[in-house]
Order: sequence, then C-alpha cells, then structure tokens
Amino acid sequence: MRVFVTGATGFIGSAVVPELIDAGHQVIGLARSDKAAASLTAAGAEVWRGALDDLDSLRDGAAGADGVIHLAFIHDFSNFAAAAETDRLAIEAIGAALEGSNKPFVVTSGTLMLTPGRLGMEEDAPLPATPRRSEETAIALAKRGVRSSVVRLAPSVHGLGDHGFIPALIDIARTKGVSAYIGDGSNRWPAVHRLDAAHLFRLALQTAPAASRLHGVSDEGVTFRDIAGIIGRHLNLPVVSISRDEADAHFGWISFAASADNPTSSALTQERLGWRPVHPSLITDLEQGHYFNC
Repeated sequence: MRVFVTGATGFIGSAVVPELIDAGHQVIGLARSDKAAASLTAAGAEVWRGALDDLDSLRDGAAGADGVIHLAFIHDFSNFAAAAETDRLAIEAIGAALEGSNKPFVVTSGTLMLTPGRLGMEEDAPLPATPRRSEETAIALAKRGVRSSVVRLAPSVHGLGDHGFIPALIDIARTKGVSAYIGDGSNRWPAVHRLDAAHLFRLALQTAPAASRLHGVSDEGVTFRDIAGIIGRHLNLPVVSISRDEADAHFGWISFAASADNPTSSALTQERLGWRPVHPSLITDLEQGHYFNC
C-alpha cells in the first residue's frame, strides 16, 4: 500500500514510517523543509514537499496514495483555536481527495478531549467545547466513502526523543527548583510508548472499520504525584504540593495538562484490532533515566 503520512518526521511519525515500511508498505512523507526531506529519504520513504496549510499539496499527495495517516498538528497552545482550524481544513482537503474510494484515512486526536474525572472509553464523544474538530471532521468522512478512523493519543506519548509534556515538566522542575504536583496529585494521565503508538497507527490503517475511534493508551492512568516524585528523585529536588491557584504561575502553558484527570481505557481498541502494547510503561521509561541525561 502507498501510504501518505503527514507529520512523518515528528516524534511519532518517525516511528510510524519504519513501522509501515517494515510491514511492506511504501511511505510518502510530507516534508516542508530540506532537513525533513533528508530525514525521510534516509528512512527509506519518498518525499512529498508541502505543508499543513498547503491544501493543494495535501489533496494531491492523498490522491496518489492508497491510504493516509494524518499525524501533523501545529502545537501552538497560545493560539490553539487557529491550530485546530488549520487541522480541520487539512483533514477536509485530504478527505475530499479520498471521497468515494473507501481508502483508509487515519486521523490523530487526543484523550484530553474527553470528559475529565471518569474512565474514558472509545465510544465517548469529545467535549463539545473543545476547539479541535479533528474527530468530527474525520468521522463525517465515513458517510462520503472514506474508511476514516480516529486514534486518540494519551497526553504522554513517551520514549527516546520525546519533546512533549514530560520533558517540559522536567525543565520546569529544574528552573523552579522543585518538582510539583497540584493538590494531592491524584489526577491521572494515560500514557503510551511511541513504538506501541506507531504499531496502532499501522493496524488502524490496515483494518480499522470506518467511523471507528481508537485509543492509543497503554497505562490507563498514572497519578501526577507519581510522575512528579520520579522527576524530583532523579533531579535530587524536593517534591511539593501546590494549590490550583498557584498552578498557572508554576507550570505556565502546561498547567491545563498538569491539572488534568484523564484516565482512559484502550480495552475496546485492543479487542477490535488485536493491538497489544509491549513496550515499557511510562513509570518504567522514566526510571531508565534517559529523560534526565541532558
């Protein structure tokens, strides 16, 4: 299968590309820079020049493919609504190129879009207040002859090369001189190793039914207090509780995630696709120490 992949050189995409190639697929990766193009070539993928806001390039790339995995997203939390709109338009453009073909189109979302404080399930709808419309846009394509599916990723997709929430927490702890959690720290983060996530994207491409929602989750819920404790121990810093009123000043842009209680199940995903996470859990990965070697 010729697979067009956006975000192919990102943290997750750089694991998805070899996952697909090793399974016998041909990968065409979206690249907006010479550096990204060189990385794709080195990985054995074809290069498709373009960008997330270049809708003509997205349509043309998708039209020449047998399936699409959409991983790219502009992670600008200072202007999240604009980033979400760019994502929606990209999904619409790709979907238009695939319309009536029954080709697979796997779109990325996140478990943080679910109702907080209770175990999130695949069949749960995202919160209506969120500006990100990737799920609704993708699922609607199923009625237009696209085998579209959504993979909701845990807030912590971890492993070597991670530059997401966990490294941000470590940098904050180093800067502030303490590793903090909010209140009693019992709020929970789901997590998944990037290699397990990559495997799930391949399975979704190959077999996910149209309009299905899948959860890229291995750990259902790791308490934030436990995460803060490991960070504090590895950095030899005090581990402290702060109030919710102090959280924004302490955590900055990441405070919304630091306070999130987002336990999430992947039981239905594992049952439907036969996906079995086999790589280290978040706690095990943190304890290996590579996050602190800089």
